[in-house]
Amino acid sequence: MIKKYLKALIIASIVILIPMAVGLFLWDKLPEKLPIHWDSSWNVDGWSKKSFAVFVLPLILLAVEWLCVLGTFADPKRSNHSEKVLKIVFWIIPAISLLSSSVMYFVALGGDNIGELLVPVFMGLLFVIIGNYLPKCRQNYTIGIKIPWTLDSEENWNRTHRLAGKLWTAFGFAIIILSLIGYFQFILYTAILMCLIPIIYSYILYRKGV
Repeated sequence: MIKKYLKALIIASIVILIPMAVGLFLWDKLPEKLPIHWDSSWNVDGWSKKSFAVFVLPLILLAVEWLCVLGTFADPKRSNHSEKVLKIVFWIIPAISLLSSSVMYFVALGGDNIGELLVPVFMGLLFVIIGNYLPKCRQNYTIGIKIPWTLDSEENWNRTHRLAGKLWTAFGFAIIILSLIGYFQFILYTAILMCLIPIIYSYILYRKGV
């Protein structure tokens, strides 16, 4: 099955490595240390050597991409994966690679901290996209809310994912709106609830025999 998607995987891998080429192009302009981590108030609290930021970080993301894709296709229930859901698996890491490198290079070259706006908006869009497709996910071991109760019951799986889809979609729009008006920090804590509520709901269904 992986052969069918090999071209897409190669293209995604090239996109992940684009920041490496950009880093080489900007090499002489970049400082010796680049920002690679920000705290909850968007202050830089982590730095790395230029060589690590330019070469190693994209390679780490590339490794994560291949692990995610190969793990997905190793799923015994991989036939349940829809084409649209697989596209999300293929393109989340490339999008993260482009976004994170753009923020890193821009700040390193003396620009404003654009991550304060771009990262929350990206997170919001990601929640909206995933929330839209969660109800379409059929039972599997790699994509979705994979807990004992959803994996043991198809009805539990379907009802849990319908709820999660609605919650995550609404939450995604809330992230985008609140980040634009400066309340993103509050959303970080709410994200935990968005993950816990479907799990609790699934357990309640399980206790009811669903």
